[in-house]
Amino acid sequence: MSASQPSQSFSSPESPEPPESRESPESRRSTGTPTLLVKIFGKDRPGLTAGLFDTLAAYSVDVVDIEQVVTRGRIVLCVLITAPVTGGTEGDLRATVHSWADSQKLQAEIISGTGDNRPRGVGRSHVTVLGHPLTAESTAAIAATITSTGGNIDRIFRLAKYPVTAVEFAVSGTATEDLRTALATEAAGIGVDIAVVSAGLSRRAQRLVVMDVDSTLIQDEVIELFAAHAGCEDKVAEVTAQAMRGELDFEQSLHARVALLAGLDASVVDKVRAEVRLTPGARTLIRTLKRLGYQVGVVSGGFTQVTDDLKERLGLDFASANTLEVADGKFTGRVVGDIVDRAGKARLLRSFAEQAGVPLAQTVAIGDGANDLDMLNTAGLGVAFNAKPVVREAAHTAVNVPFLDTVLYLLGITREEVEAADGLVD
Repeated sequence: MSASQPSQSFSSPESPEPPESRESPESRRSTGTPTLLVKIFGKDRPGLTAGLFDTLAAYSVDVVDIEQVVTRGRIVLCVLITAPVTGGTEGDLRATVHSWADSQKLQAEIISGTGDNRPRGVGRSHVTVLGHPLTAESTAAIAATITSTGGNIDRIFRLAKYPVTAVEFAVSGTATEDLRTALATEAAGIGVDIAVVSAGLSRRAQRLVVMDVDSTLIQDEVIELFAAHAGCEDKVAEVTAQAMRGELDFEQSLHARVALLAGLDASVVDKVRAEVRLTPGARTLIRTLKRLGYQVGVVSGGFTQVTDDLKERLGLDFASANTLEVADGKFTGRVVGDIVDRAGKARLLRSFAEQAGVPLAQTVAIGDGANDLDMLNTAGLGVAFNAKPVVREAAHTAVNVPFLDTVLYLLGITREEVEAADGLVD
C-alpha cells in the first residue's frame, strides 16, 4: 500500500465487510489475474532499485517476483507486479516507468501477461560447473544436455572466479540421477567438472566432511616418504600404484609395503612430518568449514604417526589411520591394531557421523583411490578428487582441478562466503 492510500477501516461483526472487498493478494495473483513484467537494464549505480519501486508505489501494485543481477557494472532488474488498481491505468504506469528510466539513462521494457511464473517442473537439482577456464563451448554443451533430459534452467549464477570459474545452474523438470548420469558423460568430453545434487535443505545441512589423506588432503603418499628414507621408494611406489588402481588387495599390499620399512629408525617420523605437502586449498577448505560450523575428519590407509600431527596442526575433529609398530626405537615392519582399509574407511565414516550427531545423508566424503570407494558411496555426497578412472566413474561427482577448496562450491558456498569466513575470529 502506498503512502497516498487511505488506511483500511475494519467493520464490526454486526456490519460485516462485503466478501468482494476482502480479496486476498493471492487471489489477485491467480492464473487469470493481469500482471506486468517490468524489466530495467543499464549502467548500475546506487538508488536505482529504490527509485523503480518508488515509481511503482503510486499505482498500488503488489510485487509478485523480483530478480536482479549486476554484471560488470550493468544492472538487469526484473519485477513481476500485479496490474495497477488505483493511481492510474496500465498505460499511465507504462508512461511513468519509461519516463523515470529515461531520466536515469536506463532502458525499460514492460510486458503484459497473466498470473505468476509457471510452476517449476518436478525434480529440482543444483548443477555446479567448475572450469579452468570455463568456455562458451562447454557451457553450450552443458545447457544442451540439461535440455535433452527434459530439464529447464531456472537460474544461473557465479559462485567463484578463482582459483577456478564456478557457476551454478538451478534446474527443474528432471530427476537428479538422470541429470547426473547425462552430465557426467558430457563432462568427460568437454574438460570441465560437473556436480549434480538434489535441491533442498539437505544440501546446506551437510555438516560433516571426511577426507582421505594421501593424494587428497596432502600431495604425497606417506609410505613413500618413509620408503625414501629406507631406500626402497621405487618398490613401495609400484605396490601403492597397483593398490590404488584396485589391482591388489589393500591389506595385502599394505603389509608388503610396511615390511620393507623394517629396521628403519623411528626418529625419521619428524623428518617425514616436515616433508608432507598440503594440497593447494586444503587449509582454506578446512578453515572455512570449521568457521561455518562443520566438523571435519580424516581417514587414511597411511599412518597415525602423520595423521595425528595433521589433526593437531589443522584443528581436525576426527582422525584415524594405521599405526606402524615400533620396538627399540625402530620400525618392525608390521602394523598394530585394526587395519584401515576400504571397508574400514566406510566404517569410520559411520562412526564419525554417529559421534558428530550427523545423519549419513548429511555427510561428505572426499578421496582419490579405489580404497575410498566404499566411503564415497556411503556418504550423502561422495567427491572423487583428482581420482583414478575407476573412482571417478563410481563417485557421485568428480573434481579434477588441483585445488581442494573447490569442494566448497559443491556445497553451494561462494567465494565471497569463503572470504567472509576468513574474517571471522576463531
